[in-house]
Amino acid sequence: MSKVYFASARVKKWKYNESMPGKLERLLEKINLSQYFEADEWVAIKTHFGSEGAHRIVRPVFLRKVTDALKAMQAKPFVTDTVRIKGLDYLEVANQNGINHLSVGAPVVIADGLYGNDNIMVKAGDILGEIAVASLIYDVPAMIVCSHVKGHINAGYAGAIKNLAMGGVSGSHRHCGWKCGRGSMHVIGEGNFIWDEKRCALCYQCEEVCPLDCIKFDNEKFTYEDERCWRCGRCTRVCPEGALVMTEANDEMFMKSLAEAAKTVINTFKPNKILYINFLTEIQPECDCMPAADVPIMQDIGILISDDIVSVEQASIDLLLKTKPLASSLAEDEGIKEGDDIILKLHGKNYFIQIEESEKLGMGSRKYELIDIL
Repeated sequence: MSKVYFASARVKKWKYNESMPGKLERLLEKINLSQYFEADEWVAIKTHFGSEGAHRIVRPVFLRKVTDALKAMQAKPFVTDTVRIKGLDYLEVANQNGINHLSVGAPVVIADGLYGNDNIMVKAGDILGEIAVASLIYDVPAMIVCSHVKGHINAGYAGAIKNLAMGGVSGSHRHCGWKCGRGSMHVIGEGNFIWDEKRCALCYQCEEVCPLDCIKFDNEKFTYEDERCWRCGRCTRVCPEGALVMTEANDEMFMKSLAEAAKTVINTFKPNKILYINFLTEIQPECDCMPAADVPIMQDIGILISDDIVSVEQASIDLLLKTKPLASSLAEDEGIKEGDDIILKLHGKNYFIQIEESEKLGMGSRKYELIDIL
């Protein structure tokens, strides 16, 4: 049974040691980083840089505590993510969201190059075949995965598995495009768009939200570049009239592909070289790659850390299931009540499949011991 260490977001004493940064320091001490990392070893801190307008990411103060702890044992950390938009623009977004060398105390770099095609093709499994793992993540010997727990348009629930599956894999490969990258997970098969002209209000939100500028309205007619589009689904999510839908989606296969991709990334590391920190804070309904961040749907819960990705995800979900929906949020708009599975009600996605499949693939155990550091 794996150990998962937990620190609550509640502060009951007005002491630094009781603050969330202080508790994170105690979590890192408790898990004993020297069991996993060595002096002079390069350690990637994989996180999500957010988007312009989406600021509810893992806060820089927490990333700084992780880098400080690693540097205290003479390791060499850096903070990284793969590109969602053009690399230079994405680094600027990271800076706007407070993630830079000065704030986090370590270099901030792009894992798959400024053009997003610096990657290594790695054998995955029956669903994906081969996928393009970011070369920096492929090469680095050790990693700490800092994940912001939240909802997600395709995954329903997004935590460490999604962070590695979609964030450890490039959006595109220089030869086989999105079909070898994270786009191959977003929609199993080459999903097609159906546009209902009669319902369309020509608000152009779908065009504005597309990270690859694939969508155009020529003479007020919807068009998209099929070969460039990697089916992230943002355009369908933001359409207020339901005029744009994507066909051929398979939720079960998608969830299983997430687990397969995450395992592929993990397998590029030797055993006991990855730690997982899940931040159950500012839990918003959508991914941090959207162009805005809604108010949280649940109250802050705390921080979890483990060397077992399945256990840390299961523990996170178990805590979410015990949490009440917040008033004046999307959860209230959707009529979600205390005791409901908030994430499931919001997105209607069988998100737990990704956890079950990860366990089946031997990535960890859903049985865990939760250790509250108080």
